[in-house]
Order: sequence, then C-alpha cells, then structure tokens
Amino acid sequence: MRERDAVVVGAGPNGLAAAITLARLGVRVTVLEAQDTIGGGCRSAELTRPGFVHDVCSAIHPLAAASPFFAQLALGERGVEWVHPAAPLAHPLDDGTAVVVHRSLERTAAALGADGGAWSRTVGQVARDMPKLRRTVTGPALALPRHPLAMVRFGLLALLPARVLARRAFRGEAARAAFAGLASHSFMSLDAPLSATFGLMLGGTAHAVGWPFPRGGSQRIIDALEAILRSHGGTIRTRRPIRSLADVPAADAVLFDVTPRQLDRIAGDRLPEGYRRALRRYRYGPGVFKVDYALDGPVPWRARDAALAGTVHLGGTLDEIAAAEAEVQRGRHPERPFVLVAQQSLFDPSRAPEGKHTLWAYCHVPNGSTVDMAARIEAQIERFAPGFRDRVIARHVMDTSWAESHNPSYVGGDISAGHHGGLQLFARPVLAADPYATPDRSIYICSAATPPGGGVHGMCGYHAARSALRRALS
Repeated sequence: MRERDAVVVGAGPNGLAAAITLARLGVRVTVLEAQDTIGGGCRSAELTRPGFVHDVCSAIHPLAAASPFFAQLALGERGVEWVHPAAPLAHPLDDGTAVVVHRSLERTAAALGADGGAWSRTVGQVARDMPKLRRTVTGPALALPRHPLAMVRFGLLALLPARVLARRAFRGEAARAAFAGLASHSFMSLDAPLSATFGLMLGGTAHAVGWPFPRGGSQRIIDALEAILRSHGGTIRTRRPIRSLADVPAADAVLFDVTPRQLDRIAGDRLPEGYRRALRRYRYGPGVFKVDYALDGPVPWRARDAALAGTVHLGGTLDEIAAAEAEVQRGRHPERPFVLVAQQSLFDPSRAPEGKHTLWAYCHVPNGSTVDMAARIEAQIERFAPGFRDRVIARHVMDTSWAESHNPSYVGGDISAGHHGGLQLFARPVLAADPYATPDRSIYICSAATPPGGGVHGMCGYHAARSALRRALS
C-alpha cells in the first residue's frame, strides 16, 4: 500500500482517538495542538493549592466506560485505573434524605419504594438494553440500528420532554428529582422534546457500567492515549495554533477536532458556500460557570448517603431544576442554579494532601455569560451541606471566557460543542449520512460537534478517521 499522511488539528480526546485509529492502520499521523499541553477538555492541574489535583473540565467518565473505542485500547495497561465510588450518583433533598443511584438496579429500585418498578421499567430497561444500544447510540446518527426493537423501546421514551416523562413515570418527588438531575446534563430545557434522552442514557449507564473516574485525575486518560499514539509512530506537536490551512503541513487528509465556527474560519476557502452557511447556522448551547475547591475535610452533607457517591446533583425537586434550566435557556441566571458536584478525593486519596479534599462544582449559564455565579453555587452546596463554607481553604473560579481561553472549542463556555435541541441532536454539524466528511475529500471534522456528541469517549474521532480512510486514505 502507498504511504499515506494525515494531520489532526487538536489534541483533545477525539483528536487523539482519530490519530490512533489512523496510526494503527499504518497512516503517518501528526497531531497539532495550539496549547502548551494536550487533552482539550480532559486535563488535570493544581488549580487551587499545591498538592490539590483538580480536573479542569471533564471529571466523571461514564461515557468512557461505555465507549466501544476505548474498550479496544486496554487503557489499564497504560496507567488508567478506574475508580468506582460506592455509588455513581446521589441527589439530596431538603428533608435531609438523598436519592442514591447505585450500580445495582435492584438496590436503587428498592430504595425508591412505590416508584421502584417504574424506575426499573424506564431507566432500568435502558440499562438492560445497553449492550444492544451501545454501538447504535455511539455511532453516526443515520446508521441503521443493529437491534431495532431495543432502539424503538428507547426512542419511544427518549422523544419526550424530561419533565413529561418524569411526571408520567413516577409518582413521588424523589424519583422525579433524580431523573430531572440526570436529564439536566443535556443543557436543555426539561420541557424540550428529546431532553429525556440524556436522563435515560446516563441513568442506564450508571447501572450498566457505572460512573467511574481515573485515579490521579482525568489527565491520566490523555496520558494513556498519547502513549498509545506514540507507540504506533504518531507525532504530537504542541504550541502549534492553526489559523488557516496554510499553517497545516501537506497531507492526504486533515481532521479537525474543532467546532463548526472554527472549521469555517480555518478551512472555509476550500469549502463551498452552501456548506459554509450550514456551519455558520450551527447553534451553540449554554455555557458553564465552575468552581474548584480545596477543602479542609469532606463535604458535611446533611444526607449522609450523599457521601457514597462520586457525583452529587444539587437543585431540589423536579420543578425547581426545570425552572432553573428554563431560566438559562431564556438567557437569565437562576438564583438557585442546578449544580453538578464531583467529590473524587473521597475515593481517590491521591487528589489531595492527607486529611484534605477537593470538590468540583459547576452550573449552567447563558452562552458567553459574564456573571459571577460562585456565591450562588456555594449557597446551593451550603443548602444541602450546612457548614460547607467553613471547610473551604481555597477556590478557583472558571467563567465562560476562562473556559474558552483554556479550550477554544468551548465557544462561549459551551462544553458540549453545540446545542442539543431539535434536529441538531442528530445533525451535527449537518444532517448527512457521513457527518464527519466535508465536500472537500481531504478535510474532516472529528470533534464533539459530530455524532455522538459531547463526552470523553473518542467515538467522534474514531468515526471521522474511518470516514477519512474510506474517502482520502484508501
């Protein structure tokens, strides 16, 4: 076979996945990264004090655990040790109790009482079907499902707005609240069609594979991917910003781990105007405001069961969470935001000095927001953990502009690389049988702005690489 060359622009998880896929098949691959360090949204750093290791962006990795691509790579042999907390998720309530989503579906359902059967029939069915659903939901949007009946079962529920499904399926506020928290990972209004998709998938994943994280920080995933790429002859060059195709070395194929806005700016001269207009129509979603804490002890949760979970959702009832997320969709900043918390150091002592802890917390804000949400995030934590403020040693704040400067693909602080509402849940960046290919046979997009979307799973990069292999590198 002829020697083939490819360049990957961007060294996030998807860019590295694309590069590995190509390098394993004999393509000479060079990865160009603008930042000093690789990893994109999957990096770790001592953001607050020396010895406190914080995940800068992504922290908990159910999609990595469910990824068919990562399953091929034997990441454990490259130093990734997955930590599974006692429970994937807890959702505290104002009465001092907490809904705990355990790995065990049966244990979770039993604790939900009268709603246990409904949980098993909805979220539990997705968990049972996960082996059949996994390749379909992590593949190109227009691919035919391998297991149509399982996909139909999932689709009939996933099409609904999350608030509608929660009210129809569950009678009690506890189960409704837990599902609302899961669905809010969509960054959508809980009254929007398809918002239930995220609640079902993330809840099902919690039971099927767990919500683990890497011992020592999310950076360990990137370190492993880098080692695998280099073992296959791939090259990575940092501090190489790409402003136009003139900055890219000659290659048979160029794969961009960037969002549509960046692709249009960099490669627009090589793309037809109709495709460029589609890239410009691409919608970005809400941003995030994040606070990392160095703590003098564990979070003093009123509901002790919250200490069992690696991830904690704070927001109260279904209606409270729905109202907060609706405010964000309207371009406002809720007084009581829905807050996502990760407490890795409870289960991974390497994250902090002995006796100390870290905490990772963020809420959704309008895209490009400049409002400081730190006090509102802290008030929500204090609401469910009185005395929390007394344990804070140091804070590091990340607003939308900080997020975008850290990773230019986070346009306006959008860590999902695009709005999930409507057709764009599937048409990322355009509606096409091969959404990774552009009209130019040598240019591809491999970011989370392609199916299956956001998360650390590498599937966008894998599929883009397969597209390039078919069209430009055969």
